[in-house]
Amino acid sequence: MRTLQSQSTDIYTDYVRDWKEKGGKVLGYACVATPVELIEAAGILPYRIKAFGHPDTELGDAYLARFNCRFCRSCLQLGLEGTYDFLDGLIETNGCDHLRGMFENWQYVKKYEFFHYLKVPHFLREDSLDYFTEEIQLMRRAMAEHFGTEISDDKLREAVDAYDEVFDRLKRLYALREKVPPVISGAEVMRLICTGSSMMAGDFSALLDEVLAEKEKAQPIPYKARLMIMGSATDEVDLIEDIESGGALIAADALCYGSRSFWRREGESGDPARLLAERYLGNLFCPRMFTEYDKRRDYILDTARRADVDGAIITYNKFCDLHGVEAVSLRMDLEKAGIPVLVLEKDYGSKADTGRIKTRVQAFLERLGK
Repeated sequence: MRTLQSQSTDIYTDYVRDWKEKGGKVLGYACVATPVELIEAAGILPYRIKAFGHPDTELGDAYLARFNCRFCRSCLQLGLEGTYDFLDGLIETNGCDHLRGMFENWQYVKKYEFFHYLKVPHFLREDSLDYFTEEIQLMRRAMAEHFGTEISDDKLREAVDAYDEVFDRLKRLYALREKVPPVISGAEVMRLICTGSSMMAGDFSALLDEVLAEKEKAQPIPYKARLMIMGSATDEVDLIEDIESGGALIAADALCYGSRSFWRREGESGDPARLLAERYLGNLFCPRMFTEYDKRRDYILDTARRADVDGAIITYNKFCDLHGVEAVSLRMDLEKAGIPVLVLEKDYGSKADTGRIKTRVQAFLERLGK
């Protein structure tokens, strides 16, 4: 775990470097709506774009106005300055307008030979599933033609099975954090999620087996209060560490760099492309899905009750329209259910925000009587 902690916030990890040195291809993506099983079935490493709170956005601001989400501008900054030059292409999704602006300006400057736009519907209906199935097939053909590889149905099914094994292990890991007393912190869990998002499924499963074996024998972690965190895209391990430094434990989350990326992957179709459409579109707990608020709320409430949390933090990046608007309804519904809430708007990657965040979290713990 110590080795993992020292490398978990690296962009070009030893794992990715070794993969590239062996001749492997790497495709970058950002949104949890991207079917990574399809990328892995092509023999390509799926790499989820991260910025890890990178504070500089000077280059990114020249292409993406400063009233856009700073997470997107930070990722764009890293892309433009060459940090992500090891990628062999990008897969864009319409997760939000800020994310699209990030990808399209990145491609405008860098001009990757492979750039594919995967269009994800905003509604969950039969015709939406039909449309998304077609989009997955288009992505499948585009990768097969560009990289000269066959993506058979059997390979897709194998990739689905491999990721199901990852998801099962992640649920076991989350159970160790949810238990009383816990043996793993919220920061450690986020490190693992971020690390695994740039590994092949089988290798990530092996890493999780090692961590589970270690943590199942670990000493309990002391804490003052059990909290749940939810909100917009954040890979800021430092943010979780800052929250936990005052005695809180992030016992549960509903983050897209967290449980929302794997918790439910239900589908029943025998056709692997249609199955992926069902598994992703039908289980996408994101405010971009316009008519699915009740499902998201119930998922969050079920998670909070299962983890027996004392309170919840709703955090969102400044200028994040989707999560900023949804925070209003979520706060009211959580407090109606008896769960105290701290709404925390933050500027992604800003170290100047650290003191304010710690102060507000400490005040929240006092409100909880902890």
